[in-house]
Order: sequence, then structure tokens, then C-alpha cells
Amino acid sequence: MDWNLRSCGRKGHETYAPDEPELRARLHVETPVGEAWRCLRCGDFVPGGPRRSGPAEDAPIVMRGRALRDAVVLRLLAVERFLKGLLVLAGAYGVWRFRADRDALQRAYHENLPLLEPLAEKFHWGLKDSSIVHTIEKVFAFGGTTLLWIAAGLVLYGSLQLIEGVGLWLLKRWGEYFAVVATSLFIPIEIYELAERVTWVRIGALVVNIAAVLYILLSKRLFGLRGGAAAHEAERHETSLLEVEDASTARDVAHPARPATHG
Repeated sequence: MDWNLRSCGRKGHETYAPDEPELRARLHVETPVGEAWRCLRCGDFVPGGPRRSGPAEDAPIVMRGRALRDAVVLRLLAVERFLKGLLVLAGAYGVWRFRADRDALQRAYHENLPLLEPLAEKFHWGLKDSSIVHTIEKVFAFGGTTLLWIAAGLVLYGSLQLIEGVGLWLLKRWGEYFAVVATSLFIPIEIYELAERVTWVRIGALVVNIAAVLYILLSKRLFGLRGGAAAHEAERHETSLLEVEDASTARDVAHPARPATHG
């Protein structure tokens, strides 16, 4: 997949006319149907006037190549974190409401459970030996303080997921660090839960989180990996088409091409 063309197809081409004559000439051509300007994202020449203009230093920072691909991946992770955070916060609200109405729910449970026994017997299902029934009874046995702590823990976890999602969506450096640290802290808990009981949901969650941590660590060069922040910034600047053309212009001015000589 050409991430540059995909993004241009969705957002439109990003053309820019710099005020500097040498750099302007590298990004502009005349065609039989009129002028065309080079897109800073995909590199193609686009017929028509530039989308923006001004000094080269004021040109928009356009992600392209690997940087654009990384942005798409991080924002997909951000969406996953947003959904998880909202789901956990909804669970916290459910626990809070359950704590407030526990007595009424417990009475309704004990009154209606016998009504389900004949139906369970028809399906040869031992209702009283069911793990679902045992889990419900354990939940009813929790005290009000325990339920309050569970709700608070869910609120904290859900909030961390939302903060992580915001940082990743905005492509902030602090968001990448926050995502790696926060996700890594919960990986041992997920491994413990998987050792206790293996389910496809738990396996999938563990694989996604480990892959996310490794991807962000290596692609964003966090904690000094692969050259650290300096190497990451250098890579980002190398992918900027305008900066590449600017550097080429500077080299041409410093070392002009010599005319060919014939001996």
C-alpha cells in the first residue's frame, strides 16, 4: 500500500509555493494545460495553483512514508484504547449502581432463581452447580467497601486508557511514553489471568498489548533505543519533501555544476 497516495486520496494533495525562488522552481512546472505544483506528501505534480504559499519555514509539516504509516497504526491503537476505556468506565458505573441497589437485586435473584430450575432441568443443566450462578453469588457476597474499591479501580484503569488514547491520537511523544509504560504495567496481570484460565479473548489482548509495546518502542525509538529522540527527529526531517528539496538547493548553490568539457 502506498500510504502517501492513500492519504492524498482521502485528504487531498498538499501543495505549497515557497517564497524562495530556487526552492520554488523545484516544486513548480509549467504544462500545456497550465501550472502544476508538487505535492509535499506523495511527490506528484498536481495541476492548478498551490494550496498554500509563504516562506519555506512556514510550510506545513506533512507526514509521508514511514512516518505516515506509523501515524495510522498509532491512531488505530488510540481508537482501541478509547473503546476499551469507555467500556471499563461503563463497567465502573455498573458496579456503582449495583452497590446502591444490591439488596433489591439480591432479593429479586433469590425469588426468581427457583423459577428457572424447571427450565434448566429440561436442558439437563445443573443450575445450582453452574459457574455463572456461583459467580453471581460471590458478587452478592462482596461488601459495600469492596465494591467501592472495585469501582474506583475501574475508573482509574478506564481513565488511563482514555489518556493513553488521547496521547496516541495526537501523536505526542509523551503519549507514546505513557502508552508503553501503562501497557507494560498491566502485561504481568494479563499473563497471570491467562495462567489462571486460558481464553481466546485473553490471548488476543495479551498479544495485542505486547505487539503494541514493541512497535511503539522500536518505531519511535523510545528510551534511547535505535539512537533515541535525535535519530527519530532526523528520520522525520529526512521524510519531509520540502526539506529534502531545500537541502538539495543549498548543495547546488554551494557546489554549482561545472559545464562539461571535451578534450
